[in-house]
Amino acid sequence: MYLRVLSEVRAMDGFESEHGLSFLIETDHKKILFDTGSSNLFIRSAARLGIDLGEVDRIVLSHGHWDHGNGLEYMEGKTLICHPGCFVKRFRKTGKDELGLSLSEKELGERFNLETFRQPLKLSNHLWFLGEIPRKNDFEAKSTKYILEDGSEDFIMDDSGLVAITDKGLVVISGCAHAGICNMIEHARRITGVSQVAAVIGGFHLKAVNKQTRKTIEYLEELGVKQVIPSHCTFDPALDLFHRAFGTRDVLTGGSFVF
Repeated sequence: MYLRVLSEVRAMDGFESEHGLSFLIETDHKKILFDTGSSNLFIRSAARLGIDLGEVDRIVLSHGHWDHGNGLEYMEGKTLICHPGCFVKRFRKTGKDELGLSLSEKELGERFNLETFRQPLKLSNHLWFLGEIPRKNDFEAKSTKYILEDGSEDFIMDDSGLVAITDKGLVVISGCAHAGICNMIEHARRITGVSQVAAVIGGFHLKAVNKQTRKTIEYLEELGVKQVIPSHCTFDPALDLFHRAFGTRDVLTGGSFVF
C-alpha cells in the first residue's frame, strides 16, 4: 500500500501546509482520496507530485469537520463515501466557532454520487471503510469540546477511518480519531479478523501529556505496533512522547509512505 500526503499542518520544502488533512491511498490497483483538507491545497499538491486526481476511484470523508472536507468544494463527479452523520451543524463550546462542512448534504449529493454508511464497507480486496466506531475502552471519547446546533454535546459519532490489510498486518488510517485511536484499531481488528497491526497513521487528537496519551502509548506498545505515525491534530507535547516511544516520522505535505 502506498500513501501520499496531499495536505497536512507541516510541509516538505517546496510544498504548502494548512490546518487540514488529505491522503491519497493506492492499493489493489485503486486510488482512494481520504479527506480533502480545508482548501484546494490537495489539488495543488497532487499536481506538483504529478498525480492525476481524475484517476481517483472514490473519495472517503473521515468525518464532517471543515478541515477534512471543505476541499470537496473543488471536486465533483466522484463517488463520495462517509458516515450519514457528517452533515450536522456543529460548533465549539467556547467561542461558538462553526466547525462543520461548507457544503450541505443536498449540495454534496448534487456534486457527487453520495453514499453513506454506518456499517463497515469493503472498498477493495484489502481496504475497508470502518463505518461508525464503537467506543468501548474507559479512557477515550469520554468528553467533548463540541456542541450541535440544538446545544447538545457533539461526540462526533460520524468519526471513521480506513484500514488496509498488508503482508505485515493492518495499516489503520485516521483523520482525527475523535472516537479514540485505540477504539479505532480494535474495531479494525474485529471487522478484518486480522490481529496484527503493522502501522497507524493520521490524526490522533491528542494534545497533551496526560492519562489518555500515556494509555494510548501503552496500548500500542502492548499490541506491538512497529510504525506509529501521528499527525494533524496531535500536538507537540503528545508528539514528543510518541517520538520517544516509537521514533515516529513526520507527516508532511508532499511526503509519502509505503506499507
